[in-house]
Amino acid sequence: MSDKKLAVNEYIKARSNFLRGTIEEGINDPLTGAISEDDTQLTKFHGFYQQDDRDLRNERKSEKLEPLYSFMLRARVPGGVCTAEQWLMIDEIAQHLTRGNIRLTTRQTFQYHGILKRNLKTVIQKLHQRLLDSIAACGDVNRNVMCNPNPVESKAHEKVYQFAVELSEHFMPHSRAYAEIFLDEKPLNQPEEEPLYGPTYLPRKFKIGLAVPPHNDVDVYTNDLGLIAILDGEELLGFDVAAGGGMGTTHGDTNTYPRLGDTLGFVRPEDVLKVSEAIFTTQRDFGDRENRKHARLKYTIDTMGLDVFKAEVEKRSGVTFAPAHQVTWTTRGDRFGWIQGFDGRWHLTCYIPNGRIADTEHAQLMTGLREIAKVHQGDIRMTANQNIIIAGVPEAEKAQIEQMARQYGLYGEELTWLRKLSIACVALPTCGLAMAESERYIPELITKVDALLEKNGLANEPIVMRMTGCPNGCARPFAAEIGFVGKGPGRYNLYLGASPVGTRLNKLYRENIPEETILEELDGLFARFAKERQEQEGFGDYVVRAGIVKAVNQGREFHD
Repeated sequence: MSDKKLAVNEYIKARSNFLRGTIEEGINDPLTGAISEDDTQLTKFHGFYQQDDRDLRNERKSEKLEPLYSFMLRARVPGGVCTAEQWLMIDEIAQHLTRGNIRLTTRQTFQYHGILKRNLKTVIQKLHQRLLDSIAACGDVNRNVMCNPNPVESKAHEKVYQFAVELSEHFMPHSRAYAEIFLDEKPLNQPEEEPLYGPTYLPRKFKIGLAVPPHNDVDVYTNDLGLIAILDGEELLGFDVAAGGGMGTTHGDTNTYPRLGDTLGFVRPEDVLKVSEAIFTTQRDFGDRENRKHARLKYTIDTMGLDVFKAEVEKRSGVTFAPAHQVTWTTRGDRFGWIQGFDGRWHLTCYIPNGRIADTEHAQLMTGLREIAKVHQGDIRMTANQNIIIAGVPEAEKAQIEQMARQYGLYGEELTWLRKLSIACVALPTCGLAMAESERYIPELITKVDALLEKNGLANEPIVMRMTGCPNGCARPFAAEIGFVGKGPGRYNLYLGASPVGTRLNKLYRENIPEETILEELDGLFARFAKERQEQEGFGDYVVRAGIVKAVNQGREFHD
């Protein structure tokens, strides 16, 4: 360890015995629903967070009870692809061992909420039975690798997906702690080591996304490492490599900011792993371990300087970047309805409101996906925009799958583009960081904003709108044309001006405002947009051109 005073988490990792800590003793302690403070940091590396129900905090406190502790567990599913059989197990666990629903995340996987401590091992073991795990879904490690969600759209798309799987496996921690604590496997009789991570892992989380132009459906530039596939017809020539993206910031701290990745250049397929590892290890060795708010790769690059960082990556990898390609993006959201793959099979993208798979009075989404999985011959894919694809449907089964999707409310034909393009984080009541509502509030707000669009002659305008309950940025709000970030109960910062296709950040327009002011502001902006827009101009591009907000092309411009 360094002689400098490091962030607390660095000491926790160093003394954890490769992520074991006292987790096993804590989960077996029947006297509390919680685990120790240090272990709450270590369990993230195993894919789960300790939470409590904030709606019930005061009531339980008045009754002299400890908070209603439970756990959120997130799975590792590279590219979001799972089999129908795996989905049935995912569903079974949700019904019997959680709050009874499934939450699709903005990292193209799923998570459970409300797992009681005594059920944690059972959940993990049941996932393991279907070759699923939660290893490295959270913590200071490489997180779930995102990828274009239609890997059989072409043979090249399939190759890109295989890279996502390979990267996920390559950057998995080697620690045996997960297997020993949760799967009851015996320790190996040999010294333990982490050849890529070292004993203290990364300074902060690391995210990888792969995109296939013209569809930026994984928000590729918001990742620490973004790989943009360059195709020549059905041939994968290689990847343009972007580095340094990240959304998190802190209210009032101008030393923190969101950032989009810088494109370093082009590499051939055979060099992808070497270059990715070099970026990863450069962050491991140069990332800030004293200040966690300054520890992501985006700050490492800005501290080192892009040219110095790029030279370090080339030195470590032995690969010289070729010039990047001109890339054209046309869309960022999911493409709903049917798409046919190169193998002749069909893929149906279904809308999931804010990623929450549950049965409600409006739609039986959870039951519908369960019944479809029982008869489906292909796989099921989660998207980075919190939706589901029923994939690999044979022509002969297409009518049946469509009928079932319509029956259970999964088809989503009548939805506006504002609703279909929106995403939101979980926020209250379970997230301990949330300052305001997000998932529970945004459906109501979308209805009101849609009414304003219609009033101003902009009905069904495809605007990317996102909301988070805090500035950590889980729903990528700083890359939205209209972004809302919670500031306090019922109050939000309003950000405007990101590119419709995710190549520019937005900027703060109004701070700490309630719904009434939000709607007043948007009404006036929509009226101007309707009168002054240029042909095919998106809302985010318009507010920059009109001088309503300044363009923010890099993180350091965010607070200017």
